[in-house]
This record gives sequence, C-alpha cells and structure tokens, in this order.
Amino acid sequence: MKTLLGSVAIGLGALLCQGVYAQDSATHTALCKDGTYYDGATHKGACKGHQGVKEWTDKAAAKSDDKSASTAAATDDGTTKKHHRKKEADAAAPAAAAPAAAATAAATAAAPAAAAPAAAATATKEATHAKHTAPTPAKDIAQKPGGGPGLVWVNGESKVYHCQGDEWYGKTKEGSYMSAADAEKAGAHAAHGKACK
Repeated sequence: MKTLLGSVAIGLGALLCQGVYAQDSATHTALCKDGTYYDGATHKGACKGHQGVKEWTDKAAAKSDDKSASTAAATDDGTTKKHHRKKEADAAAPAAAAPAAAATAAATAAAPAAAAPAAAATATKEATHAKHTAPTPAKDIAQKPGGGPGLVWVNGESKVYHCQGDEWYGKTKEGSYMSAADAEKAGAHAAHGKACK
C-alpha cells in the first residue's frame, strides 16, 4: 500500500513539473544548461555565461533562423559562412529534441544549404593549388659574379652561408660574398652544419 501511494505521489509530481515546465518554457527563448532561462529575441548570445544552451524553447525564432541560414548559404563571404555554421548548429538543437520525422525533414532541408559552402571551399582550394609553382632548381640559376677561393656566399634572408662548390653558392635571391670568419661574426651559420674546408 505504501509503495502504491509512493508511486502515485511521484507520478503526480512528475506531471505537475511537466505542466510548470511547459508553461514556463513557452515564454522563454531557451533553457540554459545551468537551469536558467534566456529571454532574448534572437538565438545570438543565448545562455552566454550559463554553460550554453540545453534546449531551444521558442519555435518561431527557430523557423526564422532556418530561413536566414539558407539565405546566408547563398553568399561566398567567409564571415557569413561562420555565421551560417552557427545558425545551423542553433537550428539543429530543436531538431534533435523533435520526433524522428522532424529531424529527417530538417536534415533534408539542410543538405542543399551545406552544399554551397562546400563547393566554394573546394573551388578556393583548387585556385590556390593552381597558383603554386615549384621553386627554380639551383642548376638553372646563374651564379652571381664574384666569389672564389676563401669566400662563402651568405644568404641575406636566412643567414646561412654556402661554400664554394655548393649548389647554392652565389645563387640565392639575396646575399653577398665574404670570408667564413666574417660570415660567422655576422651571425650566419654553415649550410647543413658543414663548415667549409
């Protein structure tokens, strides 16, 4: 008998809590992970400082965010893409809490919107790859005039010096000839750690 009364009391308590939650959540935008509510007009900045959003409770704002996310997907601006990804994440939260049919519909609607940023990223990657050219091999570069026995070629940018007979001797874009001792005093070091003989 006590067990039956305890079960009834627990059941009634759960029903009352759900009723209070339904009434309370209807007037709020989101439920935060720490149990507080967010009442802003948009999802931007929701539950900041409250461990993030646990659940979106406004259905109208979620629908308008879905529309703005699909509009943002049509542009190629990098800032808009970041904003679009945030909106997709915001829109995914109510879909996860909805029945399986609603989740399937949201996934179908999000597929075309996700295709546009992916295509733009692929095109940018291909364009960058096409612009890259291999460096000119040392054998195809003419040696700068000067140099000779007892002198090294010091690369002005990297502070590395090359000995006479090295493939890059007198061939880097910027540099000068000097003795190995002067090069080391100037802070340069031998290529591959091998001092000249």
